[in-house]
Amino acid sequence: MNFATNDPPSPTLDADVLHAYIVEDNPMLCESLVGTLEELTCVKVLGTTGAEGRALAWLQQHPHDWQLLVVDLFLRSGSGLHLVQQLPPRGPWQKVLVFSNYVNATVRKRCAQLGVDAVFDKSTEIDALVDYCARQCFLQSAAGPATSWATRRAPLTGRA
Repeated sequence: MNFATNDPPSPTLDADVLHAYIVEDNPMLCESLVGTLEELTCVKVLGTTGAEGRALAWLQQHPHDWQLLVVDLFLRSGSGLHLVQQLPPRGPWQKVLVFSNYVNATVRKRCAQLGVDAVFDKSTEIDALVDYCARQCFLQSAAGPATSWATRRAPLTGRA
């Protein structure tokens, strides 16, 4: 995967891997997050960007290719919250996570209203983020490849 050009390969369906896309504008933090998730969980990061527009374009071009979307709220270009508001319809197997330094009760409430599955504070909840991803790996593995494929063919739904 060439993170510089953001051109990921098309993933193959695999019950033992969760495909993720990371939207984070701090290159060092992004690299560290990718390494941590890929080392400690079954997550395989397909691509990264620090810009809302590039993330939205990738998600629109790859609507079925990801299971985890990790989004920072403040980006180099655009806003993570605005990105979440514009997400194309997604399947029940696709989880959206917010990972930010700017988490408070108001942010958590707004994220919940927008259909975000979980919110993590960068400064205090990295272990909780890893645990969440590990749990998603377990759930996908337990479901098996046949169930995993069937849910991916289910109709996509919008979340308000």
